[in-house]
Amino acid sequence: LKVIFHVYKILKLCKNKPSPAGSGCTDWRYGNCVPSNGDCGAGFREGSCDQQTKKMKCKVPCNWKKEFGADCKYRFVSWGECDPQTDLRTRTGTLKKALFNLECQPTITVSKPCPGKTKSKNKGKKRKGKGN
Repeated sequence: LKVIFHVYKILKLCKNKPSPAGSGCTDWRYGNCVPSNGDCGAGFREGSCDQQTKKMKCKVPCNWKKEFGADCKYRFVSWGECDPQTDLRTRTGTLKKALFNLECQPTITVSKPCPGKTKSKNKGKKRKGKGN
């Protein structure tokens, strides 16, 4: 049972990586995953080492942030206070993991609009239904 588990682990680690058979290359560098259609979904990434290049299947999640890519994973702090001049709130992220030896920015800052003070969702409106 231990042998089967060990083989499974090795196969899982080798999945979707170029085979080193005959190449002898250990310093593979990969580009970003490029979706086949649109901004997200299945696509390919190109890897190169010395004079060799290979294409690998990959997926770009549809909720990724284009500014820093889908293969750079960051740990973010909480959202800051709303800046009244810009009407934005920001937070910073530090690099947690760079997949496929990609070069990622060590820290990034992202922003989003401040939450509105007045929300007019069904306020003051009577609903039709039971009891009216």
